[in-house]
Order: sequence, then structure tokens, then C-alpha cells
Amino acid sequence: MITMDKKQGEGIKSDPGPPMINHNEKLINQDIAHDLLEIASLLEEQRANTFRISAYRNAANVIIKLPQPVSEIVKHQGFNGLVDLAGIGEGIARSIYEYVALGRMSRLESLKGGHDPIALFETIPGIGPKLAHRIIEQLHIDSLESLEVAAHNKRLEKVPGFSPRKVSMVQAWLAQVLGRQRPTLQPQEPFAEPSVELILQVDRQYRKKVRDADLPMIAPKRFNPDAKAWLPVMHMTKQGWHFTALFSNTARAHQLNRTHDWVVIYFYDDKDHESQHTVVTETHGALTGQRVVRGRESECREYYAKVK
Repeated sequence: MITMDKKQGEGIKSDPGPPMINHNEKLINQDIAHDLLEIASLLEEQRANTFRISAYRNAANVIIKLPQPVSEIVKHQGFNGLVDLAGIGEGIARSIYEYVALGRMSRLESLKGGHDPIALFETIPGIGPKLAHRIIEQLHIDSLESLEVAAHNKRLEKVPGFSPRKVSMVQAWLAQVLGRQRPTLQPQEPFAEPSVELILQVDRQYRKKVRDADLPMIAPKRFNPDAKAWLPVMHMTKQGWHFTALFSNTARAHQLNRTHDWVVIYFYDDKDHESQHTVVTETHGALTGQRVVRGRESECREYYAKVK
């Protein structure tokens, strides 16, 4: 099926739809709506923007009322078919598109803090356990969105086993799965992320407010048997980006006793592009003792060299 991406010019053919897994067509809308509602609940737990929470709940309501399976819309109309649905923005459409392709929503898994990035990267053709491990160990990324950025800014090419041809294949596959179908004649870069300087500013402000006891506390559902409200959360808007910052509550953070060091920063822009980064205190190398944005270490080195 060849589709036309109306956002990228008339008369240009785009890649086929995503490589889809087999779904139970009778239940797929219900499953997607369930995941969208769970995202809304997790955002509500973080005390996120109420309009953003409502957007996910409204989208779930739209999906559950559709007369046909969502997979049929994707099959025949591609990503634009989802965006054309009333109440479905581009960001939520990408999550739905990803579910149709992979049977999972990385946005939900990231919010839950329990996703397995190795298993996620192994879903990409040509990437097995060894390459998945190398991606995580060398680039410190754990989402498809972050991998897409690394594939376009040359960082993925530096990982052993990734030739330019393999990187191009990864770019094409991610373009399909993430719902950003690019015309073959005019490749388009993924959306720009906030600068390292801005992310580190958010990290500093979050940790200062934590020290000053100036943030509301939430009670995370995971690793919190006593339902204690111990996790500070901060929301802020800066330079056109909307940020949510909170300490990492993942199993790994608990195992390494880093629940009050690692700061997870979620962000999205006014076009509903969203992603996240984790900021940590570096424990080795030239940046030992400095706060570092995982996956963007080289930019951090440049940043600290300038501010000395």
C-alpha cells in the first residue's frame, strides 16, 4: 500500500505502512483505548497538564467508538488516517501507530518505568541481542524515539556492527513504525530536541526545588508497598518546551541506589512531539562528578568546556 503524506508535499510517494504484527481485530480498539487510559492515569499521577491528560482520555473514547479496527485505518490510510480522526493529535497518533506495528506503546512503558529496551530494540529487523546491548551500553538510550535521533545525528554509526547501510535500514524502519513516513526523495530529519544546556537547567532547577522542599510529592505505584508520597515532581515550560521532571523510580535505579540522583525529564513541544532523557551524576571519565544527559555525553563535554 503506497500512501501520500500530505504534510510533506504533493506528488511524492512515501514508504509503505508499518510492518504490522497480527492483532485480534475484535479487540485491538479496546486494547489501544486501555493503554491510552493508562497513560492518562500515569500522567495524572505525575500531576501533569490537565489538558494533556484529557487528550489521552478523549482519544481513548474516540478509538473505542470506531466502527472499524484501527489496524484497518492504518493499513489503508497510513499515519494520516489516524491524525484525521477527530480528537487525535500527532503525538497520540504516533503511539497508536506504534501499537499497530509492535503491539506496544513505548510512551506507556517509559511512564511505567518497566520496559525492556533490549527486547524493544530486538523488534527492529537486523538487530539481535548483541547489537541491542551495544546500543544501550554505548549510547545510553532506551526508546525508539531516541534511537531515531541517534540514527540521524551519526551517533549510531559509531556503534560497532552498524554500517551506513544498516543505519539507513534502521532509519527507514523507524520512520514507518513511528508514523513519520518520509518521502524517498526528500528525507526529513526527526524533530529537534531541547538543547543539553536547557535539559541541564531543568535538572538543576528540579534538584534545587527538591532541596528546598518546594515541590509536591506523589506516591508512585511501583516499588512503593506503603503507598508513601515520596517522589517530588516538577512541571515547567521553557523555550517552547513543556517539561516534567522527577527522580527515576525504575528497578535499575533502586538496585543501584540512585533514586535520588537519576532525574528523568519528559518533554514535549506544541506540535506534540515528545521524548525523554535521564540526567545522572557521571561516575567515570573526564566528566566525573558532573551532571550528564545520558545518550548525549559528547554534547555535555562541549557544554562544560564552554562554561569553564
